[in-house]
Amino acid sequence: MSDKVMPSVPPARRAEPLQRFLFGGVYGSVLASALAAALGGEHGPLDPGYDAAWVLVACIASAAAHGYAHAIAHRTADAASVTTSAVRSMLTEWPLVVAALPTVAALFGSYLRWWGEEGAIDVALTMNTVALFGWGLWSARAAGRSWPASCRVGCVDALIGLFIIGANVLTK
Repeated sequence: MSDKVMPSVPPARRAEPLQRFLFGGVYGSVLASALAAALGGEHGPLDPGYDAAWVLVACIASAAAHGYAHAIAHRTADAASVTTSAVRSMLTEWPLVVAALPTVAALFGSYLRWWGEEGAIDVALTMNTVALFGWGLWSARAAGRSWPASCRVGCVDALIGLFIIGANVLTK
């Protein structure tokens, strides 16, 4: 064993990547659900390939905007240039985009004619609601909550997905 003492990373700083991952997962799931719910009611022929591409583009743009807003809001007098810190901050938002990929995949499956676009939207909304439950459960467990308390948090998160599903049903 070495006599070298490693600097300790504060617990709050160590948890930051997990917090960003969980935040991006919830945000991306909600965003993808809202975007998917807005599809299918347009007039004219359905174009699930176009819709899948736009869900992905919108999520990438949202991730970039969120990262850029953080970089601007937390601008400090450090040695890193604003451009470098902004790009680094935008790249840390990758979980938001990853959380939207199941929705993009469901729509792309519709583009490949594996199923209809309305079915793909229903599948995406269901997957995202289940994912929201999982994100809530995971975040509560990571915070040291008991299983029953974590399940309650997961259920509250899933309510967001159910709200989007309900709004989708009511508006169509």
